[in-house]
Amino acid sequence: MKRSLLRIGTPNITASVGIHPNVDRTEIITIEELINLASHDKVIAIGETGLDYFLNAVKSEWQRESFRTHIEVAKQFKKPLIVHTRAACSDTMDILEQEDAKKVGGIIHCFTEDWETAKRALDIGFHISLSGIVTFKNAMALQNIVKKLPLDRMLIETDAPYLAPVPYRGKINRPAFVKYIAKFIAELRGETIENIAIETSYNFKKLFSIS
Repeated sequence: MKRSLLRIGTPNITASVGIHPNVDRTEIITIEELINLASHDKVIAIGETGLDYFLNAVKSEWQRESFRTHIEVAKQFKKPLIVHTRAACSDTMDILEQEDAKKVGGIIHCFTEDWETAKRALDIGFHISLSGIVTFKNAMALQNIVKKLPLDRMLIETDAPYLAPVPYRGKINRPAFVKYIAKFIAELRGETIENIAIETSYNFKKLFSIS
């Protein structure tokens, strides 16, 4: 990982570092390992980290300990967190609050939870990131949440190569498809796509300290 990061020479390419909660790892990643990766000047965030109880692929206690380690390193380097949560929103938010993650903030990536979870995330300074899921016909609950989200705390993402938005649902996702998410959100909120694009881009640059 360290060597591959050193080869990132393009100015507009950056990285985040972390161990996904579904990775089958026999030992919890140490703070020293994460520090070694996070110290690179191209790393702008810690993650993807968090909790995923959906498939029970990894023991939940391992996930919780790993999550806490990532938060500690994020605070040490003052870098925001990229948080994954699936079928674990209560534990995810509890740990973020207990570990004082509001000191660094971050995003709840590919958000699909309820309004109460969104509100808890907003209350500790986190952003809500929306993927192609928001465009699906069966995502009415999420769409209602999007209508209430403060625009200055909203991000959009593709999560490529998965979760392609309508009209490409079921196809291989591409970063360029983010425009369809922006268009859908704009129509949902009664705003222009230009405004959604400008504001979410500004939110991203501000959160990750990108000039």
